Amino acid sequence: MKLEKEMRKPMTDNPHNWKGPFYFNRKDYRLIVPKSNPSMGWTLNFASPYTYLAIAAIIGIAAFRIIQKR
Repeated sequence: MKLEKEMRKPMTDNPHNWKGPFYFNRKDYRLIVPKSNPSMGWTLNFASPYTYLAIAAIIGIAAFRIIQKR
């Protein structure tokens, strides 16, 4: 487990994988990754198609709940 964590750390530390506040890395299979400054929390890997599915699901659930209350 520790070896795997050490292998992934250089991916998030590499400035070429960051486009402003957004993380893009097709080789990194994680959906949620720590930000470059770990005290700032976590972010999504926007190179993963599953990120967009998760965002669409969250928006869909929120829209359904809003429509359902009317």
